[in-house]
Amino acid sequence: MSAPLPSPLAFVPFVSVDHMMQLIHEIGIEEMLKGIATYVEDDFKRWELFDKTPRVASHSKEGVIELMPTSDGQTYGFKYVNGHPKNTKEGLQTVTAFGILSDVNTGYPILLSEMTVLTALRTAATSAMVAKHLAPEGTKTMAMIGNGAQSEFQALAMRVICGIENLRLYDIDPKATSKAQSNLTAFGFNITACDTAEDAIQGADIITTCTADKQYATILTDNMVGSGVHINAIGGDCPGKTELHKDILSRSDVFVEFPPQTRIEGEIQQMPEDFPVTEMWEVITGTKEGRTSANQITLFDGVGFATEDFSALRYVRDQLEKTGLFQQLDMLADPDDPRDLFGMVQRAKKTQEAA
Repeated sequence: MSAPLPSPLAFVPFVSVDHMMQLIHEIGIEEMLKGIATYVEDDFKRWELFDKTPRVASHSKEGVIELMPTSDGQTYGFKYVNGHPKNTKEGLQTVTAFGILSDVNTGYPILLSEMTVLTALRTAATSAMVAKHLAPEGTKTMAMIGNGAQSEFQALAMRVICGIENLRLYDIDPKATSKAQSNLTAFGFNITACDTAEDAIQGADIITTCTADKQYATILTDNMVGSGVHINAIGGDCPGKTELHKDILSRSDVFVEFPPQTRIEGEIQQMPEDFPVTEMWEVITGTKEGRTSANQITLFDGVGFATEDFSALRYVRDQLEKTGLFQQLDMLADPDDPRDLFGMVQRAKKTQEAA
């Protein structure tokens, strides 16, 4: 099934949660993760074109609501996203999101999409794309500490992009580990469910931390981390929320997306303002080096940045015409005379009365 995208002067293509799930199954989840990773990497290569700002956040004791805007000069995009760790106790998602792309020339939106599922995909795709540049050569084993909603996406992205075959899973809730193990069994991993974080990291080339509690936590202590590993630290993503002991940061080469945001939200919020970091776009473009030795500890302090959401939305929009998995959303006023919006409203009343 295929359909032409609607004119931006008429209707806006809307991708619902149901459409997104259909899109994943039509393309294949691993192919979709690879596709999004490619788009994210391509946009990092043109990093200097983008408007960049730390996300606009509204914090409460229960969580955070954020807007994440950016533009490459031709297309503008933003994501609305929340993070409420207590939600799972009430049967709700920790993270929900939606996003919009708009045409800079007219200001008209050209895509509205769910981003709860898409954020999970883009977070995993970004992690794996970064690991491709930073992880040890010949990486086969990953420890996944925190087996919540993001864990399976992370594992699959690392498998298809980095060649991960062995998974060592740990969560403080054994039910979460059982869930992840059950969901991933069909994908060909060798899976070990572990009783402690210390057990999980044994023999791991990549250590992914992805926990949800909004607190200064110490998921990994300094003595747990040996030389030569790549740490994919993606759970510390707002002020007051970390996962790693700061001594690990002191021993690591730390790579980030956008320093002004990461210094507020990431693991490096624990460190002095002049703590040295390398921006990933510099590694991807060859301006700076990533992994330089077998004994080096590389650490991706990933908090999620607006360009990655922009990339994911671009990817989805490029798939719509060939798949037809969208609906036309009537959200743009289109009066016959652009100056007569009031007249359009009045004529609608007459049409309703006549019906």
